[in-house]
Amino acid sequence: MSRTVSRRILAVWLREVGVDYVMMPAGASSSGTTVGASLSPVSTVAMASPSGAAVETLDGIRGELTDCRRCPLCAGRATVVFGVGNPRARLMFVGEGPGSEEDRLGEPFVGAAGKRLDRWIARIGLRREDVYIANIVKCRPPGNRAPTPDEAKACLPYLSRQIRAIRPEIVCTLGATALNFLLGVEEKITRERGKWRERDGVPVLPTYHPAFILRNAARETEVIEDFDAVASRLRLPPAK
Repeated sequence: MSRTVSRRILAVWLREVGVDYVMMPAGASSSGTTVGASLSPVSTVAMASPSGAAVETLDGIRGELTDCRRCPLCAGRATVVFGVGNPRARLMFVGEGPGSEEDRLGEPFVGAAGKRLDRWIARIGLRREDVYIANIVKCRPPGNRAPTPDEAKACLPYLSRQIRAIRPEIVCTLGATALNFLLGVEEKITRERGKWRERDGVPVLPTYHPAFILRNAARETEVIEDFDAVASRLRLPPAK
């Protein structure tokens, strides 16, 4: 039996028993890798698919972003705000971009808007660590403004790769900026929230950004409807 076939059989078996990540020695070729070889720090991380092909992981994508210079936002950032949460999350949220507090701490949605998002997540029986949260851009736009089309274009490939690595069952966009850049449309969030869309085979549900709700509390009932729709699609227990 060839080594290639053996590796594919091993990959399928590992997947079936619940092993999702295989770390390879740095610089090792696939033909020269042996089971039980000493592992270097996570310089190369691969996830075995049933076909035996390697699928990139969040750690690999994050590594590429450490010194990203693809757009001018890099000049003013304190840190790259990559994303946070469960790498196998069923539900993923996509916002606009990091604010000052997120830029300082390196984590998305940590201010008042983040607390409101956490409340919505808890209402459908999940915790922040159960979901995955990311943004259209990974660096803070000056003055917390919306990202420009060129800035979004530079960063969107990373977000697309995050979605493919996580493979969520649902992506929920927060606000008009996330909706329009992720789906490549020009729509008003007040008109499109609560309407199911799709991107690369993944259901997408737009809703309001929590910062908008902090200024427009009367519209929070619409967000609750959207989260209930997400919970229903994920077959989560009814909210208490």
